[in-house]
Amino acid sequence: MNTQTRTPVIFLHGLWLHATSWNSWIEKFTAEGYAPIAPGWPGVPDTVAEARENPESIADHGIDDVVAHYAEIIRGLEEAPILVGHSFGGMIAQKLLGQNLGRAAVAIDAAQIKGVLPLPLSALRATLPVFRNPANRHRAVSLTAEQFRFAFGNAIPQAESDALFDRWTIPAPGKPLFEAAASNVSPHSPAKVDTENGSRGPLLLMTGGRDNTVPEAVVRATLKQYRHSGAVTDLTEFPGRGHSLTIDSGWTEVADTALTWLRRQGL
Repeated sequence: MNTQTRTPVIFLHGLWLHATSWNSWIEKFTAEGYAPIAPGWPGVPDTVAEARENPESIADHGIDDVVAHYAEIIRGLEEAPILVGHSFGGMIAQKLLGQNLGRAAVAIDAAQIKGVLPLPLSALRATLPVFRNPANRHRAVSLTAEQFRFAFGNAIPQAESDALFDRWTIPAPGKPLFEAAASNVSPHSPAKVDTENGSRGPLLLMTGGRDNTVPEAVVRATLKQYRHSGAVTDLTEFPGRGHSLTIDSGWTEVADTALTWLRRQGL
């Protein structure tokens, strides 16, 4: 396939993972004929080490900041990209798709959008490092290896979880979590997605059946929010997988599933 005709893909990371955690996906999608990139959130440095050394550069960026950041990147492309997001990146991908800024989106264990009511106890525990201090709304918060194990690596061996923690984790802004938590009592919440847009591109929601951070109940409730849209909205479940499913040893199954679905949409 000629480089000029390659469909652009933007990978959007979520909280606590650096954009370079998508490197393997970029290689795979490039080999499949796409033109993928993985820009970091606003303020996120180019490397994991720099991000850990400069948490203040990441702090206090909210959902609207992140959406505007990616929207600007998209406007610099020659054509609308496919959006692939994980966790809060999955929420951002849905917002951009609802604004017709992407030709399709794959939202993997996507964070809670406005209108989604289930709030499982495991999700509360996974985000407790942020919510235990209200001042964290304006700070960047890091996870310990133990906290990462519960929030991301509960479905993989301890040694693998620890290795992923060492390789990919960075401080994350607390603001998006506070915004999402208040979404259902805020009439103008930045966590609101245009779920009724019938002219948007197709959307695939993915859920890990053992995800503590974004449990299956949250993703299934997200699917129901799209019931008034005539656009394609599909759901795929990985029963034994946790929140680390994009970076752990089983990531290729998730990536291949996304690629198969995209081909099915003619993309």
